[in-house]
Amino acid sequence: MGDDSEWIKLSIDQKCEHKLWKARVNGYEEALKLFQKIEDEKSPEWSKYLGLIKKFVTDSNAVAQLKGLEAALAYVENAHVAGKTTGEVISGVVNKVFNQPKARAKELGIDICLMYIEIEKGEPVQEELLKGLDNKNPKIIVACIETLRKALSEFGSKIISLKPIIKVLPKLFESREKAVRDEAKLLAVEIYRWIRDALRPPLQNINSVQLKELEEEWVKLPPAAPKQTRFLRSQQELKAKFEQQQAAGGDADGGGDDGDEVVPQVDAYELLEAVEILSKLPKDFYDKIEAKKWQERKEALEAVEMLVKNPKLEAGDYADMVKVLKKVVGKDTNVMLVALAAKCLAGLATGLRKKFGQYAGQVVPTILEKFKEKKPQVVQALQEAIDAIFLTTTLQNISEDILAVMDNKNPTIKQQTSLFIARSFRHCTPSSLPKSLLKPFCAALLKHINDSAPEVRDAAFEALGTALKVAGEKAVNPFLADVDKLKLDRIKECAEKVELAYGKNTGGAADKKECRPAAGKTPVLSGAAGDKDTKDTSAKSGPLKKAPAAKSGGPPKKGKTAAAAGAGGAGTKGKKGSETKEIFEPELSIEVCEERASAVLPASCIQQLDSGNWKERLACMEEFQKAVELMERSEMPCQALVRMLAKKPGWKETNFQVMQMKLHIVALIAQKGNFSKTSAQIVLDGLVDKIGDVKCGSNAKEAMTAIAEACLLPWTAEQVMSMAFSQKNPKNQSETLNWLSNAIKEFGFSGLNVKAFISNVKTALAATNPAVRTAAITLLGVMYLYVGPPLRMFFEDEKPALLSQIDAEFEKMQGQTAPAPTRGTSRHSGGSGDDGEERDEQEDIGNDVVDLLPRTEISDKITAELVSKIGDKNWKIRKEGLDEVTSIINDAKFIQPNIGELSAALKCRLNDSNKILVQQTLSILQQLAMAMGPNIRQHVKNLGVPIITVLGDSKNNVRAAALATVNAWTEQTGMKEWLEGEDLSEELKKENPFLRQELLGWLADKLPTLRSVPSDLLLCVPHLYSCLEDRNGDVRKKAQDALPFFMMHLGFEKMAKATGKLKPTSKDQVLAMLEKAKAIMPAKPAAPVKASSRVVGGAAPAKFQTASAPAEDSGSSTMEPKPDPKKAKAGGAASKAKGAQGKKVPSKPNLKEDDDKSGPIFIIVPNGKEQRMKDEKGLKVLKWNFTTPRDEYIEQLKTQMSSCVARWVQDEMFHTDFQHHNKALAAMVEHLESEKDGVISCLDLILKWLTLRFFDTNTSVLMKALEYLKLLFTLLSQEEYHLTENEASSFIPYLILKVGEPKDVVRKDVRAILNRMCLIYPASKMFTFIMEGTKSKNSKQRAECLEELGCLVESYGMNVCQPTPGKALKEMAIHIGDRDNTVRNAALNTIVTVYNVHGDQVFKLIGNLSEKDMSMLEERIKRAAKRPAAAPARQAEEKPQRAPSTNANASVLRKGPAEDMSSKLNQARNTSGHSEITHTVPREFQLDLDEIENDNGTVRCEMPALVQHKLDDIFEPVLIPEPKIRAVSPHFDDMHSNTASTINFVISQVASGDINTSIQALAQLFQMESLAREASTGVLKDLMHGLITLMLDSRVEDLEEGQQVIRSVNLLVVKVLEKSDQTNILSALLVLLQDSLLATASSPKFSELVMKCLWRMVRLLPETINSINLDRILLDIHIFMKVFPKEKLKQCKSEFPIRTLKTLLHTLCKLKGPKILDHLTMIENKNESELEAHLCRVMKHSMDQIGSKTDKETEKGASRIDEKSSKAKVNDFLAEIFKKIGSKENTKEGLAELYEYKKKYSDADIEPFLKNSSQFFQSYVERGLRHIEMEKEGKGRIPSSTGISPQTELTCVPTSTNTVSSSIGNTNGEEVGPSVYLERLKILRQRCGLDNAKQEDRPPLTSLLSKPAAPTVASSTDMLHSKLSQLRESREHYQHLDLDSNQTHSSGIGTTTSSSSSTAANIDDLKKRLERIKSSRK
Repeated sequence: MGDDSEWIKLSIDQKCEHKLWKARVNGYEEALKLFQKIEDEKSPEWSKYLGLIKKFVTDSNAVAQLKGLEAALAYVENAHVAGKTTGEVISGVVNKVFNQPKARAKELGIDICLMYIEIEKGEPVQEELLKGLDNKNPKIIVACIETLRKALSEFGSKIISLKPIIKVLPKLFESREKAVRDEAKLLAVEIYRWIRDALRPPLQNINSVQLKELEEEWVKLPPAAPKQTRFLRSQQELKAKFEQQQAAGGDADGGGDDGDEVVPQVDAYELLEAVEILSKLPKDFYDKIEAKKWQERKEALEAVEMLVKNPKLEAGDYADMVKVLKKVVGKDTNVMLVALAAKCLAGLATGLRKKFGQYAGQVVPTILEKFKEKKPQVVQALQEAIDAIFLTTTLQNISEDILAVMDNKNPTIKQQTSLFIARSFRHCTPSSLPKSLLKPFCAALLKHINDSAPEVRDAAFEALGTALKVAGEKAVNPFLADVDKLKLDRIKECAEKVELAYGKNTGGAADKKECRPAAGKTPVLSGAAGDKDTKDTSAKSGPLKKAPAAKSGGPPKKGKTAAAAGAGGAGTKGKKGSETKEIFEPELSIEVCEERASAVLPASCIQQLDSGNWKERLACMEEFQKAVELMERSEMPCQALVRMLAKKPGWKETNFQVMQMKLHIVALIAQKGNFSKTSAQIVLDGLVDKIGDVKCGSNAKEAMTAIAEACLLPWTAEQVMSMAFSQKNPKNQSETLNWLSNAIKEFGFSGLNVKAFISNVKTALAATNPAVRTAAITLLGVMYLYVGPPLRMFFEDEKPALLSQIDAEFEKMQGQTAPAPTRGTSRHSGGSGDDGEERDEQEDIGNDVVDLLPRTEISDKITAELVSKIGDKNWKIRKEGLDEVTSIINDAKFIQPNIGELSAALKCRLNDSNKILVQQTLSILQQLAMAMGPNIRQHVKNLGVPIITVLGDSKNNVRAAALATVNAWTEQTGMKEWLEGEDLSEELKKENPFLRQELLGWLADKLPTLRSVPSDLLLCVPHLYSCLEDRNGDVRKKAQDALPFFMMHLGFEKMAKATGKLKPTSKDQVLAMLEKAKAIMPAKPAAPVKASSRVVGGAAPAKFQTASAPAEDSGSSTMEPKPDPKKAKAGGAASKAKGAQGKKVPSKPNLKEDDDKSGPIFIIVPNGKEQRMKDEKGLKVLKWNFTTPRDEYIEQLKTQMSSCVARWVQDEMFHTDFQHHNKALAAMVEHLESEKDGVISCLDLILKWLTLRFFDTNTSVLMKALEYLKLLFTLLSQEEYHLTENEASSFIPYLILKVGEPKDVVRKDVRAILNRMCLIYPASKMFTFIMEGTKSKNSKQRAECLEELGCLVESYGMNVCQPTPGKALKEMAIHIGDRDNTVRNAALNTIVTVYNVHGDQVFKLIGNLSEKDMSMLEERIKRAAKRPAAAPARQAEEKPQRAPSTNANASVLRKGPAEDMSSKLNQARNTSGHSEITHTVPREFQLDLDEIENDNGTVRCEMPALVQHKLDDIFEPVLIPEPKIRAVSPHFDDMHSNTASTINFVISQVASGDINTSIQALAQLFQMESLAREASTGVLKDLMHGLITLMLDSRVEDLEEGQQVIRSVNLLVVKVLEKSDQTNILSALLVLLQDSLLATASSPKFSELVMKCLWRMVRLLPETINSINLDRILLDIHIFMKVFPKEKLKQCKSEFPIRTLKTLLHTLCKLKGPKILDHLTMIENKNESELEAHLCRVMKHSMDQIGSKTDKETEKGASRIDEKSSKAKVNDFLAEIFKKIGSKENTKEGLAELYEYKKKYSDADIEPFLKNSSQFFQSYVERGLRHIEMEKEGKGRIPSSTGISPQTELTCVPTSTNTVSSSIGNTNGEEVGPSVYLERLKILRQRCGLDNAKQEDRPPLTSLLSKPAAPTVASSTDMLHSKLSQLRESREHYQHLDLDSNQTHSSGIGTTTSSSSSTAANIDDLKKRLERIKSSRK
């Protein structure tokens, strides 16, 4: 027993795992008690049991299992961490508990499942239960169904998602087990309780008996909506509410709301599976539907009808189907088929729902037009179709089409359209039926209520009634202002009958009773305004009468109603009918007026009105005025009084005093009485007549203003304008316009009829009187304030002079805001009741103006022909079509939304294979958006969404164009249309990284600006989550950026809920990101502030205010007080605190931001930096080390900065927008000098912040950051500051990342910063960081780091190599084998640099290298050995740059070497503080720095001597080059093959400072074919680059014999081309051409010469084709064409590159024939360039022209076959021609014939005829031929000074056949002796007027060379010697260097390995001299 009871001592969790069941039972019981005891749900105790709970429920012992289940239930209920166990525990319950025989076990299992649901784990529970339904054990299935039923019954359908359950229901009904079927039935009944009839369609296919049983059960269910009875943890408020209701006896009202929310939640449509029908269409459907027999058409339609009966259809491209159905509806003569097609459309719309929306615009007009049919079944089918279609789109989208039909003459169409509008309104809500939509509909319907046909009137009444019911009276009444009472009552009567689709009463009835809409049911705006109205009513009933007046302006502003007076009628909202007469009253007869006037005026007054004596009239007016002043408003008969004033003489009054009084009285009456428009019409004419009067004008204006206040400005203005322009007086006109300008400012713009104004303004602008024109322009300026830029569109066709005045006026108004109205508001709105609405109006104005623009109908221009052009197979024709569209839109400027077939045609072009056409289509769509304006929104679905697809294009420029287009569209349409429906989510779903990142970037840009979004945005969330885990980093980043903005609209809850479907690992990550996003989630933009709503001139200020206001508030309220104590502390403690800071200590939280910026930006916290370092060392904070900065790093930095960086700077630094970072950097640069100490005290933080900026994608921030760093490090080195380890390690690695930037500018800056850093941080430590950088994946970074290492070694010697030179060099040497060429070069160069410093020991240090790498290195070292003196020179040049001791680089450079040395010492001294220089250097080689520095003088005098010595040394060989050359020749042959010293000697000659020597040495090299062929591509490329650069060097030309130098080089170039390995030289030339075309700095002449060399090579191809490695050449051409596609080449200024390429390819094809296509083996991806296609084209072309080609072939053939016969003929023919050339008369004709002959027979040999003639005759013939060729080709010759001289001019434009044979070398391609060149040179010299004597005196050059066919250097060496010193001087001046670098320079020209020979003496002499130079160096 002892054994048994041992477990008693164990802990509870150990007992629970014990192998004895008793122990486990005991453990479970104790665990249960423990779980009930633990108070804190987050207690660590819970975590102990996380892994055990599954074992609790799956215990193999039944007794223990029951106890375990109880404990598990307690655990789930109480533990915070329980959610983590959901999956495993539920799975255990399903498989191990539900199959238990004990009922208690099953009950507990079910309870555990429900408890998990309660703790928010509904989805995983449901998932496991549904898996359980597939179990083979029926017990388990039954238990799972029961659990699901209970869960649904208790938690409701909101929490338990029904779709997956309903999906499996039919399968459960088919089960063999009765228990399962019964349980399924109960579940179906429960589901029915929640979703009612939505359950019927999914179950329609089950067994009919079962269905009948179900129906019976369903009928028994109570009709009341079910309620949730058990609540989630997050629904505690609902729970409390529910319990209260239960206590109160279950009051249904509160629950009603919940019910309402639940019931519509499940839509039967959602529960169905979508069916794909497009593939099931009959094959011949499209033919049949066009058939002539109606029966066939009927068959086709019936097939479709069957398919569309499926209630849910899969999305697809239904465009073609819709098109044919539309055609049947619109055009088919058989009405039965029309009805059938309409049914099909209805079925499609029902099955596709929102996805059909894109086709709605095409079909709606056709259906509406078809309502002319009388047959009831057709009408019914059409009604069903259009109703179904309406549900797929929005009223906004089809409004244009509906309104267009409203003016139709056919009454049936009008009636049916109105009825359709009524039905549509029923589906609207107040928010989806805004004023902007109501207005045009009401205007159209109001016309219909006066129609002659009663059915049209009835339909219009019904539609208006529905609108009234939906939108509420407040919204609709302004539009019903002019409707008489009878009709108004009729509309209200209809409104009461209307039943809305959504079942909610929108409070129409309440409206009428209470003068306010029922709050909460209408949009917030009107609700609020309504409230205010009511309050005012209670306060003072008087003013309310005019309440609606402010609104009555609505119609004239927007409505295009003709009758001005009618349009202005007041709104009748909430007033009794009688009061409607306020502004309009019936006209009274003169008798009635007199009667009424006499009742209120003194009798004498009335008698004297028309007195002949002006004094009496004046007295009468005074009495009149007094009487008016004393009258009460209610008693004043306004109309009668103004009639009296108008009584003779009325407005013709001649005495100005009387007139002034009269006008003043009018103003008084208008202000004091209830002045109606009728009264106003009596007076206005007179007022306008007097407005221009000098004396009475101001009174007239005052009266007008008063009238405007009484009768509203819009109406008054319209009257006044029409009166002013109907009379001739220009003064009146100009003054009226001036008055109006003022009035608009005082009254605001609300309600003005812009269109009427504009026509009047146009009249005024055309006036002859300048005052009128000026006044009109001023008025336009004022209007511009309110209307904004669209206003200008109306005046674009004015004369330029006038337009410029208008623009100037607009310019003045730019940026100003419209003043708030001061008049006209108080009386009419009874306080500020209508402000809300007025604001809406205000915002509408700008759009309305756009609506008024005259728009052209372009659909007739979109012909079928144009559409087929756009879809043509040939891209050129497609392009023509698109060009036509562009010009159509350009001509029309503003167009109507109907564009016919164009949208479908353009949509196809968006995925054109030709990207140029895609871009063109995008620009057309941009144009379209501008031209169509807001109406473009109806094309969003069919054209806008495809633009988004283009965002996935691989080409950057195409994506940019697409983004610009989408933005142009959204500017016009707003975002709502884009976010509605599933289109966006479908796009996001595509796994295209480009599409995803662009789309998410766009959404992140747009979402923050929206106030609300459609619920469909939620559909994007799952795809957003998959983007968060996309493989592509950019996509992930964009998705993270977009998260907060999605959350801003959808809320955290919904977003978190959407993670339910993710895998557990993904879910945790996404939730973590959501938490972070929640922290930075912006607030929704507030409704625009009242003032800002009036800013129209530029919308920017308004946006700015709304966006920034909340940010400032939150900043100031929460953050502001924080810095105060710290500032105060800093003020006291900081040693160098600024005075300003002291003053600022008592800053208050509410200080303005500007004051805030005055203090220092870096606050010195004593020991702050040290403390931060300690924290980091002690791991109290995160170490600054990451691959990409995570949020915790940013937060940490923010916290650390809060104490020592000014608040406002910190806000800028950590803002999400990059522009704020730029501001922060600007501030930091500004304060850099003034706050040195502050900067140093915060340096670690500044550098860390800058590392964050390195991870930004914005280049402008990066450039600014680098700029700042350069300044910062310069400052630090001046302050002799030394970077700490902490600062360096948290900054340098990230800076080094940027060395690998693709942009040159950035790389250059980073290298400059690294250089400067060496002054404040030891180079040896820098070395290790840079060495790390070489391990990067970025090849650019590796290459740059290696170069930087080389520079460090060069500047600071081997001591910088860390940890030891050996290890460092081994690391570097690895990169010699790198796959990237630049990295290889950099590694080689770096090791060569080390070699220069360290000598042969390098090979030991490097260790073993592969043979290939070693040979590359040796070759590079040999090449470098040609310039042994170069290294010290480079150092001298580099050092000063790396060691700028406070003075500028330039000055150091210009100082002599002595000063140079001292600056090096400074540098060494600087680093000695840190660097461990000493430990690797043997003592005897150490520098005693102090001694050297003290002994400065001696250094100074020794150095120049050294330099002097070198110069003399180098001048020697220059003066006597002859012996060298002569010395070479005798032994050249025997020695060239083996003697290394000889090679070295020739290398030294090539690298000579004397150009002449250099050229001759190269000429020798390239004479030896075996040597010349050794030159590799790289070497040849460098050589050709050097030679061509030299030929183009303008300084060479400046010398007297410069031309000779150029010619020598020229001949050398030809020799190189001929003798080198042909593959290598061709390859080198192609690469050189590619580089020169790519380099922007490269001169066009350079490329031209490279091309000439290529032409030369092309000419040599026939001879050399067999020795060429074609595969390699074609690879090079492929690379060239990849970099330069044909389009890009065509953009080159010159056409030569493309022609050169074509010629080369053509020649290769000609020579190789079809075999050439077998030589593409080296190309990996042939599709990357057009090479293969081009070759195929050329081959095809040559095959096509085989006939013409054979002529040329036979020429060659004939010469072989028929040689004897043809030769005689040819010779005779040629002899004839040469005879002609020889005779004086026919010489030209002869030359022409010879040219034609040569052109025809390019292979003909004319050499024999020339041989016997003189040199002069030969050159004459050649010159003549060239002249003719130039005339024929029309191309000039490139002057010889640019490079290849006339002798080597290689036919300027190569044609596909070799037209003129080479001018150098015989036509037969034989080797030509040097004598020929000499001969030609003589002729040349003669032509240039040079003396040939010198040449003759000297022995022929050939004798100097051992080979007979040696190249000659055409220029005399003597001549060169005399000029060389000049050239050297100019170059020296140019480079600011001593002569050593001169050698480097010249060696750049030819860097080829070669061999030559000389006598032993000469070599020894050279060696000695080298030794001398070396020793002098030391």
